[in-house]
Amino acid sequence: DIAFAVSRRVLKEEIPDYELFKIIRSAFTFTAPLQPLDSDKNILELFHGPTLAFKDFGARFLAETLSFFNQDEDKKLVILVATSGDTGSAVANGFYNVSGIDVVLLYPSGKVSKIQEQQLTTLGGNVTALEVLGSFDDCQRMVKEAFNDKELRSKVKLTSANSINFARLFPQSFYYHYAYSQLERRDRPVIFSVPSGNLGNLTAGLIAREMGLPVKKFIAALNSNDVFENYLKSGTFQPKTSVQTISNAMDVGNPSNFYRIYSMFDGNLNSMREVIFSRSFSDNQTRQAIGEIYNKYGYLADPHGAVGYLALKEYLEEYPGSYNSIILETAHPAKFKDIVEENSGTSVEIPESLVKCLEKKKKSIIISNNLDALKSILL
Repeated sequence: DIAFAVSRRVLKEEIPDYELFKIIRSAFTFTAPLQPLDSDKNILELFHGPTLAFKDFGARFLAETLSFFNQDEDKKLVILVATSGDTGSAVANGFYNVSGIDVVLLYPSGKVSKIQEQQLTTLGGNVTALEVLGSFDDCQRMVKEAFNDKELRSKVKLTSANSINFARLFPQSFYYHYAYSQLERRDRPVIFSVPSGNLGNLTAGLIAREMGLPVKKFIAALNSNDVFENYLKSGTFQPKTSVQTISNAMDVGNPSNFYRIYSMFDGNLNSMREVIFSRSFSDNQTRQAIGEIYNKYGYLADPHGAVGYLALKEYLEEYPGSYNSIILETAHPAKFKDIVEENSGTSVEIPESLVKCLEKKKKSIIISNNLDALKSILL
């Protein structure tokens, strides 16, 4: 109901109500429960979809929406996706066997977890996985270059399922509204701690706020890739080469959604600082946080959720008070089983869907990190 009410405000001129309701019912066959840690802190579990990560929300809505708009088209649509882990598997799953649509995934070789790679590379069918000899930033650059290539655009009907596509980003705002609806008390300021890399999740939260959700503060929780924190401190946006970490979905050195956020605040740094707080943390701090969360609350957090916890903890130390604070837990701990078990001291149960995925054979094409290599696949 929340997803329908929110999306209708934006899409009512484009999609009839009955079709929009069908899209939402088909896309969101899972929930996002709010789990209390204590009287002030909550975890929003965003990993109950088919690929066990928050990207299922955006990818499945996008798949249903594009299928609706493409149903009368003769030319096949090609979805081009750069992924540092969870986006690709969510998109692959969401678009798998959707007629009239092919999916091409680009992921950095050796820089995603074993489980993530299996989810990316084992579907086949209309999903092609390209293993790029480079970084996620290379993958993202190649996708952007492909969209700017006249020859490609004239011969291939391209679109993206990265957060540069608003239809992938917008549905992520739904779970911010849903989280708020689950709060028992609403008489305290609301804070969301958002594990952040490409800044799409943060942007979705800001969209929810623009639509009326009463949020006092967003915390952009970063790993060692601290470009956005540095911007908020210095006022200078300085992209840099990404650093590999154990919270790999956040390993982004040039976040493409930065300029969306910049434009939402009309470039006013002080206005941005009033709404967004950001801190970054090392792998060692993240490992310690996984143990701390389990020992203190009995909760198993994945590395991304652990970074969210650390950033919230730091905010509460700097700005003590009574809040409704919500940490976004973006992936199931089983997707980072070894790291979580090593640092929590307990075992992580692997969901049956992952067990089956791990038994499948990997199918990927290794390519170099340049546009010509990508064009040779697409043309």
